[in-house]
Amino acid sequence: MNILLLYPEMPDTFWAMKHLMKIISKKSSYPPLGLLTISRLLPNDWEKKLVDLNVTNLSPADVEWADYVFISAMNVQAEYAKKAIEYCKKFNKKVVAGGPLFTHEFEKFSEVDHFVLNEAEITLPIFIKDITEGKPQRYYTTGEFADVTQSPLPDWNLIDLNKYAYAIVQYSRGCPYRCDFCDVTTLFGRKPRTKTSNQIIDELNLILASGNPGMILFADDNLIGNRRDLKNNLLPALIDWRRRNKNAPGFATQVTINLADDEEMMKLMIEAGFRHIFVGIESVSEESLEDCKKTQNLRRDLLENVKLLQQKGYIVTGGFIVGFDSDKESIFQEQIEFIQNSGIVMATVNILKAPPGTDLNIKLKLEDRLIEPFDFDENMTNIITKMDKMVLYNGYKKILDNIYNPQKIYNRASQFLSYYGNHRAENPIRKEFAFNDLVTLFKIIYFSGIMGKGRLYFWRLFIRTIFVNRKNIVHALLFGALIFQFQRLHEKFMLSYYQISESL
Repeated sequence: MNILLLYPEMPDTFWAMKHLMKIISKKSSYPPLGLLTISRLLPNDWEKKLVDLNVTNLSPADVEWADYVFISAMNVQAEYAKKAIEYCKKFNKKVVAGGPLFTHEFEKFSEVDHFVLNEAEITLPIFIKDITEGKPQRYYTTGEFADVTQSPLPDWNLIDLNKYAYAIVQYSRGCPYRCDFCDVTTLFGRKPRTKTSNQIIDELNLILASGNPGMILFADDNLIGNRRDLKNNLLPALIDWRRRNKNAPGFATQVTINLADDEEMMKLMIEAGFRHIFVGIESVSEESLEDCKKTQNLRRDLLENVKLLQQKGYIVTGGFIVGFDSDKESIFQEQIEFIQNSGIVMATVNILKAPPGTDLNIKLKLEDRLIEPFDFDENMTNIITKMDKMVLYNGYKKILDNIYNPQKIYNRASQFLSYYGNHRAENPIRKEFAFNDLVTLFKIIYFSGIMGKGRLYFWRLFIRTIFVNRKNIVHALLFGALIFQFQRLHEKFMLSYYQISESL
């Protein structure tokens, strides 16, 4: 049996960082971990080939070779998933679909022959059994959650890891919180299930044997969801692993803001190698946080929490949302001031959406306030908002005009770098520089320092860091490259903004 594992293209969003990938000579941010894991769940005697459309094109020969095409995608990939499916159906191939997009919206993909939904560790073996017996069904679903301690090692042999900016592992599934705009608890439950530390160490060793990633992403929706296991098992194991792998890359992950409440956890994560963390701050409005059930962000000084995390050694990427029912027109300026005062260089701002599978989606469906079709683009919403739509988009534009302005990026980066790097770790992250790093340096200088509209601020940041805090020069170069990336994202938003303005 020949199986083509197909991963659709990611649209040009904050997370795809397509322009930054061009500068650092990478094809894509991260590989499709789900499909790499699916490969290990398939019978050993089946032939497998993975095509990531973010890295390469899909050829007729690839499709003709396959007996089945397995496609996995997230909500944001819906448009490109449809195109990929339509292309494969031109060759009369059987298409099998799974992953978050199809689990929530399978009814929108009539061309798919078989849906293997929810967690594949449970549903895929049943589908495989039915295939071998010649009686495959169209739908495979379950209300149970998988035992992740039985999940196999990803099949890294299927990709060239060096084409990606970073590698990826998953330690846990599930989150104890229930933010109403998030579908994590629907997909994976509220009780975080964790792999063993031995599993993660085996995955990390396999990654190091497969390539030389600049960073390793722990693709957990909330790494600190199960604090006891993290403190007692995983973090000590990672610290020991880092001692034995002196040049191992650093880690990135997602956490909740209450990491700032736990001094021991902050120190252990730094020692383990975590540096880049995404934190969902969402709103500076307590009323809006109450509305969306973001309870972990309430009754705290969010600005001081962010600064504490930065001072402890973390590079914080902040997630923000506007368009809550309780948002006033003042929210736009308040969000701008928070982002600027926080020194968060990498800030992503979304208009509120109600994705399928979320409590918010259910609530707004009952209120007849959903817009179809659903569009997962950061700049769009599927909600009939209480705030006038043009007021919302003008306010959103005001935020992006401000935070993606090269001077404002420079100011935040300078503020952050002035105190970052004063933390101490027994096993600091050491990077071995190679020829490719020199190429990347010249590309950053060309795109951001010569061709970029924000080149004046790129050079200011670069020169200032050399004289004031030289140990942070790598981060200064990264932030300089982000000036170029954010300018491209802002230009993309302006195109959609003018279209919306004309339609109203």
